[in-house]
Amino acid sequence: QVQLVESGGGLVQAGDSLRLSCAASGRTFSSYTMGWFRQAPGKEREFVAAISWSAGSTYYADFVKGRFTISRDNAKNTVYLQMNSLKPEDTAVYYCARDQGPLRRRITSIRDEYAYWGQGTQVTVSS
Repeated sequence: QVQLVESGGGLVQAGDSLRLSCAASGRTFSSYTMGWFRQAPGKEREFVAAISWSAGSTYYADFVKGRFTISRDNAKNTVYLQMNSLKPEDTAVYYCARDQGPLRRRITSIRDEYAYWGQGTQVTVSS
C-alpha cells in the first residue's frame, strides 16, 4: 500500500513563500510521475503541478507558472512544491498524488489518472 504524507503548510502573508513536502512510502517512488493538486472551499480539486518519474519534465497550471516550482528527490522518496509570491487566492488544501502507472512518458494533469493521494496540508495566505 502506498502512503503519501504532506507537510509544510501554514498561515502566511501575501508575498511570502512556503515549501511543501510529500513523503512517499514504498520502493517504487522513482518510477512514477508525482503531482500536486489543491482544493479551496466550495471548489473542485484542481491541478497545480507535476513532475515526471525521472524529474526530466515538469508541468504547471497557468496560474502558478513563474511562482511555484516542483521538484523531487528520489533518494528520499520525496516530492516538493516551492511556492513563492503567494497570493490570497492560493489559499487551499494542497494534496500530493502518485500517477496510476509506472514510467509513463506523458505527464498528466488529469485528477482521475492519479491513483494515490495524501491527506492534504492547509495553506492559508492572508492579504
